[in-house]
Amino acid sequence: MKQITAMIKPFKLEEVREALGELDITGLTITEVKGFGRQKGHTELYRGAEYVVDFLPKIRIDIVVPAERCDEIIEAIMRAAQTGKIGDGKIFVTPVEQVIRIRTGETGLAAL
Repeated sequence: MKQITAMIKPFKLEEVREALGELDITGLTITEVKGFGRQKGHTELYRGAEYVVDFLPKIRIDIVVPAERCDEIIEAIMRAAQTGKIGDGKIFVTPVEQVIRIRTGETGLAAL
């Protein structure tokens, strides 16, 4: 099993969710986060005063999937989240050793 963590622009969330739904991905966790990479924030003007926004809003999506489906899910996320501009985000893939469904005690793929 693999955990896919995607950092995307907030306005792309619905497109990514729909793309994952088309692949029958039913379980995912969404977190509103802030951060920066090469984009490094930007300057805004508010009531005539200029200020720096250091951390930009992003959406973090976490899903755990069978290892053999990992590549197709990554492709779907990339297609749905890409704008072609700086700050589109990143995808991280990490191995998952064990999954346990608390309610039933199921483990492994059955717990997904």
